[in-house]
Amino acid sequence: MTEQIEGRNAVLEAFRSGQSVDKLYILDGCMDGPVRTIIREAKKYDTIIHYVPKERLDQMSRTGTHQGVIAQVAAYAYAEVEDILQKARDRNEAPFLVLLDGIEDPHNLGAIIRTANQAGAHGIIIPRNRAVGLTAVVARTSAGAINYTPVAKVTNLARTIEQLKEQGIWFVCADMDGQRMYDLNLTGPIGLVIGSEGSGVSRLIREKCDLCASIPMKGDIDSLNASVAAGVLCYEIVRQREFSR
Repeated sequence: MTEQIEGRNAVLEAFRSGQSVDKLYILDGCMDGPVRTIIREAKKYDTIIHYVPKERLDQMSRTGTHQGVIAQVAAYAYAEVEDILQKARDRNEAPFLVLLDGIEDPHNLGAIIRTANQAGAHGIIIPRNRAVGLTAVVARTSAGAINYTPVAKVTNLARTIEQLKEQGIWFVCADMDGQRMYDLNLTGPIGLVIGSEGSGVSRLIREKCDLCASIPMKGDIDSLNASVAAGVLCYEIVRQREFSR
């Protein structure tokens, strides 16, 4: 489960101590002095704030002492995008990034972190909204890879792609209607974009990508689990990098 902090003083201390708060839940209509202070701290870090009825907070609470405020805190600290790029420079390798457009299942995120680590990716980038964060379930599913593969959280994934393009990184997204992955050049500095479990890569993000790659399908269903698709495409990138040396 996600790490959870309850109570006004505890939540405020979490912000002030620099903990990564993914989401903040506040009792709807509660805007007294201490709560306003918490909201100010949350806005400094672009934390997602949900105003919810008392019944919802009571259901979420594990202690019964939430005082109108509950925070969901990342089990692991997030990196910066620059940290990921620096890791590639330190290894003297072309950047290999994995970007996730709306992955909401913590088991999928954990599995992708594990695969990315084994494939030699330098890091993972996830969006702040509509996506799972670094929960305890993610950490367990990654089988320890979360300790070695930096994960950055960004406010705007499309803007991040544009900024990384300026640094010479090309982007390829997983898309059933794209070209066969075997027919694409996936060498060099690259960012692999994997979409959400239900709808895949969003239209805006797909339009920002340079290439769309499809995985050949021989079975009776038309899609793979997001983490499996990430694994297949990661290792096609590995294969092409090995043969291009």
